[in-house]
Amino acid sequence: MKVYFISGLAADKRVFKHIELPPHCEIIHLDWITPIKKESLSAYSKRLGEKINCTEPFCVVGLSMGGMIATEIARHYQPAHTILISSIPCSQHLPFYFKWAVNVRLHKIVPTRFVKSAAIAKRFFTNETKEDKIIIKQIVRDSDPKFIVWAMEAIATWQNNELPVSYIHIHGTKDEVLPHRLTQPTHTISKGGHLMVMTRAKEINQILQEIL
Repeated sequence: MKVYFISGLAADKRVFKHIELPPHCEIIHLDWITPIKKESLSAYSKRLGEKINCTEPFCVVGLSMGGMIATEIARHYQPAHTILISSIPCSQHLPFYFKWAVNVRLHKIVPTRFVKSAAIAKRFFTNETKEDKIIIKQIVRDSDPKFIVWAMEAIATWQNNELPVSYIHIHGTKDEVLPHRLTQPTHTISKGGHLMVMTRAKEINQILQEIL
């Protein structure tokens, strides 16, 4: 079975380097496409989903923002499983500060280079391995500033109340971006942070092995 992976905001397929699936599964990474001006998250997701071969059973896995996109893809393309990691399935689970930031146009005022610098500096206080810290810093540096600005607004204005059919939601109790208390995951990883896809991959892999 083909399993399509979607990374998070300001990230790419490198964040999934520790993920391992059963032998019968094939990992395919859905790389970002250029958003259309003012495009909604739902419309963008539908276009991204056009890369999926829907003539055969497939699964979709989304990390953070990628999980929101996976949820929207599931509405249009009916995967066998929709798997969210450090993400949310409904817009009601968004923290209030996402919408507040867009309402005050913070994503337009604060330069993306500052956001990138903050994400890189944060690595001094996180528990990734030295090798993973280097990879994360490079991923942040490589991210597209225009895409970040679009994505922040698209997330904050996202509207979805429907849970995907046959979905799995893996979330850490110490997620600092999308707090665990605001959502209702099917699988919880104790003390897992937002980037537990790298720091707690062994536990995530075990869950994926059981599902797939």
